[in-house]
Amino acid sequence: MTYRNLEELLKGVGNPVKLLRNSQTGPYVYPVVPPEYTNWRDEQRGWQETCVLFNQSYHMTDMYIEGPDAIRLLSDLGINTFKGFGVDKAKQFVACNHDGYVIGDVILFCLEPELCNIVGRPSVHNWVQYNAETRGYKVKFERDERAAARQGPIVRKAYRYQVQGPNAMKVIAKVTGKPVPDIKFFNMTRFTIAGHEVRGLRHGMAGQPGFELFGPWQDGEAVRAAIVEAGAEFGLRQVGARAYSSNTLESGWIPSPMPAIYSGEKMKAYREWLPANGYEAIASLGGSFYSDNIEDYYLTPFDLGYGPFVKFDHDFIGRAALEKMAANPRRRKVTLALDRDDVLRVISTQFQKGDRAKYFDFPSAVYATLPYDKVLRNGKLAGVSTWVGYSSNERTMLTLAMLDVEHCEPGTEVTFVWGEEGGGSAKPTVERHVQTEIRAIVSPVPYAEVARKSYAEEGWRTARKA
Repeated sequence: MTYRNLEELLKGVGNPVKLLRNSQTGPYVYPVVPPEYTNWRDEQRGWQETCVLFNQSYHMTDMYIEGPDAIRLLSDLGINTFKGFGVDKAKQFVACNHDGYVIGDVILFCLEPELCNIVGRPSVHNWVQYNAETRGYKVKFERDERAAARQGPIVRKAYRYQVQGPNAMKVIAKVTGKPVPDIKFFNMTRFTIAGHEVRGLRHGMAGQPGFELFGPWQDGEAVRAAIVEAGAEFGLRQVGARAYSSNTLESGWIPSPMPAIYSGEKMKAYREWLPANGYEAIASLGGSFYSDNIEDYYLTPFDLGYGPFVKFDHDFIGRAALEKMAANPRRRKVTLALDRDDVLRVISTQFQKGDRAKYFDFPSAVYATLPYDKVLRNGKLAGVSTWVGYSSNERTMLTLAMLDVEHCEPGTEVTFVWGEEGGGSAKPTVERHVQTEIRAIVSPVPYAEVARKSYAEEGWRTARKA
């Protein structure tokens, strides 16, 4: 049967959980970039000890929003304040549904007085475009889709790199031939690299300083080559797709919230606007947490650690609901450090006859677009984990989790449940297996000590919402 939109598809399947659980899509794709330039262990080490170059030119959707209502549109949809926001500033933009649950987050760049760019997974782009088209905002859009949504040769509007690590500023100084300007976190400047103008966002990942660099697509290779050459003496490593997605384990950002769009009468018109083959329709749901109610997978800004971003200085979709939630947030974001002996036990089942546990891939063990594993305390549900993998820097298997506030004290012992109910699903990334329990210790987020220190010193919460 052919479905015209997401709403029709959901009615045809009967339950959004069933649709997403059995999706044939695997984890979020980081295409084109080689899996490894050297090896993922040394590439992980680079962002903590020397310097790395991330090539982000392929896996994110860019959408350019231009017109006199660009900022008003974003302010009406975002939990963030827009006081003081303008050209050469950026922020982590978070959009919610009418009930205060997160649709997604992206990085928002203000490029010109009436021109903004949002970059990330496409769930926010779709929501912004829908509201603009149906509510009469004076804006126009140019979408630059991620490589996974394209066919044929990949030619994008802009390249996008990140230079991060203890030696990042030395690399930038050498490749530009000038001292690095002292600009605030999440503010932008301009460089000249290999004769090309490059815009730079003051950024940081896993607690290390750096810049996100972008410019016209045709300049990308010359700029990349110049950075690699300048970085050689400072130990710069290019990071492949395998290591890239594991960086978040140390920095503490959760990349994959469930878009809270699959239920509710207020969101019905949006589901009718969305295609039956878009991101929201084909994303896969995986993990040990299971509920037939799709709303049990929805997350609030407070769950994700975005509470400081919520500002009630403007009207926005979801404001009334968030005002009620703000007084008593239910959950808090933490890192879980999995018990070494239990992890080794799980891995050892791959070398034994009979039942085996779900395979742990390295360094990222995520096998679905939307990973949701349950976390127990004394046998009862304490929260969910939504990203898991291995940090060679910390020599630990880590997960990013959201736990009920009474279980969030560092040092609390919990249980992480690994594997799917019934031993599998129709997802091609899931082999037959048995669920197993792994002990874990509640730990700070960010997990890396250097990230926690940087988080405090630079005031990330303040800077990223400004």
